[in-house]
Amino acid sequence: MTQRKGEKPSISIQEHMAIDVCPGPIQPIKQISDYFPRYPRGLPPAAPSQAGPAGPPRSAPSASSGAGAGGAAAATESDRPNEDNPDRACAGAAASVQAARRDEEPDVEAYDSDDSTTLGTLEFSLQYDQENNALHCTINRAKGLKPMDHNGLSDPYVKLHLLPGASKANKLRTKTLHNTLNPVWSETLTYYGITDEDMVRKTLRISVCDEDKFRHNEFIGETRIPLKKLKPNQIKNFNNCLEKQLPVNKTEDKSLEERGRIMISLKYNTQKSCLVVGIIRCAHLAAMDANGFSDPYVKTYLKPDENKKSKHKTAVKKKTLNPEFNEEFCYDIKYADLTKKTLEVTVWDYDIGKSNDFIGGVSLGINANGERLKHWFDCLKNKDKKIERWHTLTNELPGSLND
Repeated sequence: MTQRKGEKPSISIQEHMAIDVCPGPIQPIKQISDYFPRYPRGLPPAAPSQAGPAGPPRSAPSASSGAGAGGAAAATESDRPNEDNPDRACAGAAASVQAARRDEEPDVEAYDSDDSTTLGTLEFSLQYDQENNALHCTINRAKGLKPMDHNGLSDPYVKLHLLPGASKANKLRTKTLHNTLNPVWSETLTYYGITDEDMVRKTLRISVCDEDKFRHNEFIGETRIPLKKLKPNQIKNFNNCLEKQLPVNKTEDKSLEERGRIMISLKYNTQKSCLVVGIIRCAHLAAMDANGFSDPYVKTYLKPDENKKSKHKTAVKKKTLNPEFNEEFCYDIKYADLTKKTLEVTVWDYDIGKSNDFIGGVSLGINANGERLKHWFDCLKNKDKKIERWHTLTNELPGSLND
């Protein structure tokens, strides 16, 4: 199209819109996160007002209107402060990101972690039965346990350990309650063979765990009670907050390792002129098998045994470290000869196809000392009366016995 002299060049509406929409350099494409109110990265703190009267379409700037063009450019620049000035755009984006991070801080603190959430509380009671050498542990209930499963619940159970000592030998546990954070067990677990010495130096560890069928059980929390805090024959109630798992001193455990305890009863029957030896039960035996248990049985000898007829043996109890036997054996012997005899009791682990393993033993008689000597003398002083005592097993084989 020819243009006449002195006529201003005409601009099509398409060319005008292209000039108006893209007045400056090409800006980077905004990220998708820029369109979410919570993450206003890259947007100005306050969006410019776009309301106002619509003016006529602007024409191309001419040389004669330099000042007007400069003012228009300044106005255009002030209308888009963050588009033409990268420094101001970055400053606005940084301020927006900081504001967004301030909004997100409570959410970060609300994440699950042992530092910011409680593990729950446990209600239980303890009683030391001094006469029967027993520690009764009643597990009542737990409240507000930490959820461990995907459904926001847990399958909790409680297990007990006496420290120091072998874990499997003195482990007791409650039943498992499913899909709850506030379980009520109301179970009483009892340790037998607890002496006054144990009450001074041992600590009861109570752990709450979550049971999983297809993977390892998960630890929730624990609490520990030194037994010296308990008074004999008195019930003490506790409501403790659960704590993180504390390390166990393995060196201390080995130095104080025991082979177990055995309860023996002695009675001299004057009518039958015989010594009645009762093997009642064992507790906290050392584990001898790969599965962490033993198959224990007990043998007794009355030494010296010239005719080798004094051997008696209990039944084998499978896969246990706390067996109950409740068996009695009679030795025909005159009362006057008891002062010359020694009763040797040994505990063994039964194995098929190989030699049985020695767990521990104890000797009672005039050549013994401590509680073992006192038990023998009490039997001699109190005819026709059954005297029961707990004794600690040693790892020495009495009298060089062979199985």
